[in-house]
Amino acid sequence: MVEPRWLGEQEAALWQAYRATHRELMRALEARMITNSGLSGADYALLHPLSEAEGGVLRTRDLGRSVGWERSRLSHQVSRMEKRGLVCREECTSDARGSMVRLTPLGRTAIDSAAPDHVAAVRTYFFDHLTTEEQTQLAALLDRVAAGIPMTCVPSDCEE
Repeated sequence: MVEPRWLGEQEAALWQAYRATHRELMRALEARMITNSGLSGADYALLHPLSEAEGGVLRTRDLGRSVGWERSRLSHQVSRMEKRGLVCREECTSDARGSMVRLTPLGRTAIDSAAPDHVAAVRTYFFDHLTTEEQTQLAALLDRVAAGIPMTCVPSDCEE
């Protein structure tokens, strides 16, 4: 049996700092979004790629992949957003097994209204604390870490 490579003091401190920063950043962004736009972070996560897609529509599986969610979570969130009139589901004309999610006019208005404040919050809580050089360094470091993470796919979530 191979002995685990435990984190050293500096590594453990860095890992905990990363986790705490990520948690608090997401908490602050979520709270501000709910307060200022009435959208949740999950709403915004789905509205954003839909707002950038041609015609405001994406295959359900592609939308799920774009946000990194499993099928069940995506389905529940789309259902909640459908009830509020932000999105609607459609059949996929090119594949009877597939489905589409379309941004509604109300959803377009919601994302267009929420985006400026969300960008301001990201700038205030994240970018304003980093120099341009630090941003470049951090991007390179995160790219390197991401490149070392194996891509996994749960079979039920990789197919539609």
